[in-house]
Amino acid sequence: MSYIIKNPVGKHTYLYECEGYREDGKVMGHRKTVGKIDPVTGAPVYKQEYIQRMTAAGLQVEGIQSQPLFSIDDVKNSSVLEFGLVHLLKKLALDSGLLSALESAMPKFASQVYSLASHLVASGDPFIYCEEWLRSVDIADDVGPMSSQRISELLRNVTFGMREKFYYEWAGKRSESEYLALDITSVSSYSELIEDVEWGYNRDGDELPQINLCLLTGETSKLPIYQTTYSGSLNDVSTLTTTLSKFDHIINGKPILTVMDKGFFSKKNVDNLLSTDKKFVIAVPFSSAFARTQVAGQRDVDSIKNGLFIGGDSLRAVTKKRAWGSGHTVYAHIFYNPVRAVNSREKIVSKVIQMRDTALSEPEKYINDDDYCKYLEFTKRRTGGFSVEIREDAIENACKHLGWLVIISNHIAEARDALRIYRTKDVVEKSFLKLKNSIDLGRLRVHGDDAMQTKIFIGFVALVLLSQIHNVMFDHDLYKRWTMKQLLRILSKQRVQVIKGSRIILPPTKEQRDIFTAFGIADCLLL
Repeated sequence: MSYIIKNPVGKHTYLYECEGYREDGKVMGHRKTVGKIDPVTGAPVYKQEYIQRMTAAGLQVEGIQSQPLFSIDDVKNSSVLEFGLVHLLKKLALDSGLLSALESAMPKFASQVYSLASHLVASGDPFIYCEEWLRSVDIADDVGPMSSQRISELLRNVTFGMREKFYYEWAGKRSESEYLALDITSVSSYSELIEDVEWGYNRDGDELPQINLCLLTGETSKLPIYQTTYSGSLNDVSTLTTTLSKFDHIINGKPILTVMDKGFFSKKNVDNLLSTDKKFVIAVPFSSAFARTQVAGQRDVDSIKNGLFIGGDSLRAVTKKRAWGSGHTVYAHIFYNPVRAVNSREKIVSKVIQMRDTALSEPEKYINDDDYCKYLEFTKRRTGGFSVEIREDAIENACKHLGWLVIISNHIAEARDALRIYRTKDVVEKSFLKLKNSIDLGRLRVHGDDAMQTKIFIGFVALVLLSQIHNVMFDHDLYKRWTMKQLLRILSKQRVQVIKGSRIILPPTKEQRDIFTAFGIADCLLL
């Protein structure tokens, strides 16, 4: 958006149409003469071509309507702030109800929590750089200073009750019929002062103590709904009952269908779900005799009559109603993907052939290697050296269940529906990737349990914003043009110029306009 400046030259004061921008830290501007000030009346006198152009564009002209006038000194003393990205984030937070949930749950800290979450999305930098970032962006004035000390105080002062109230408010905005996907990941920590941080199985292979972060995501909205943490030494299966009990309280009795991967399967978990009549869909690993039995009974499944085409894949599927325990039944959905089975088998065979050729060159080097010994048999020759043979039985055993998938449910009776629901569970995995990679929460550089829980909570708020951006990018095919990082950078380059308290939004580029349009932003100042 352009604005008008006054520039005295000799006895006359000329009017210039100016479009400001910042280059190398300096305020610059493109200007064009559009009129001058009447020396008698002090009123602006515009060129007719300027008046016609502004009128045709539906814009206001000072003196004819009400466009502000600024002196050159006013412009020199102005500030140029990042606008586009923070404007988008604010719209997402308002439209989704995220900001209102924060304000309801923690009115004293809502603006600070939201600002830290926005900082994580915009830059991915640690919290200590937030104050510097705030000085460069057009964000709420009520945030106040965000020094390292004040952030530390904030992390300690946001209580468990505030966080749980937020989750209650936020979950209340989700779809009534939304499926719930559940998963757990490890988040490592450098601190030894956090009670929930213990040494245990770390999914990222880090040699650090960690907590387990359990995230529940709506499969319709594709937005994070709730999260909780557990000690690092707990197994996934031991958290299920506790997590679902917590969520029952948060959602206030709304119906859910919990979707879980193989890591949550155990007979005890399924027994508990059936006894409480909770709806579920869960994949069954082939370490379970139940899954092996289902596949063994369906070796003739590869028939056209069992054909199922879904998500670009040609599959075979059958559904059987099976007894489970005492007095319960489940739907067992058995899937076979012949193309995946063949391709996966070929990968294993190719790998083993390469291992054999490598071992033949230096058998002494690999004779005690577990990976090689799994598929190769080393035999010492009487004449010296070793012979190396492929263990075909080991290959057959490894390939026995390739291409097969067993899913059980107490609610979903159709194989197509069960697979569709299970496949969309990947929103949880994508959410975890965003949480750990995009917003720097893979390592918890905080001291104390309260600070850790609040930092993870702020990460959750940032994750909601990132997930909303991802959903729009996916739905509008924006990933064909930009990565998310590129899109955020493009938006952050749109500026607002503040001159004597007046905010003048600088015109967006075509790329910025395309992005705003995809997100439903049709403000005349932007488009």
